[in-house]
Amino acid sequence: KQVVSRLKAMVNNLQQWEAFNSYIDFLIDQQQRALEQSDNVIIMHRSQGAVAALRRLKTLRDVANG
Repeated sequence: KQVVSRLKAMVNNLQQWEAFNSYIDFLIDQQQRALEQSDNVIIMHRSQGAVAALRRLKTLRDVANG
């Protein structure tokens, strides 16, 4: 909880938050492409986990302000 509260400055700064979200979206797109193109089950599972973790980061603002 204390660690998340230190991120309030970033998540409440609209310009920084939008840049962070754009970067997260870029990373999600990369992982989804890897997932679509892979025929290796291990890589597929890693990509699925990465996408889940990245989507969770997009909720950071609600967690920090909640």
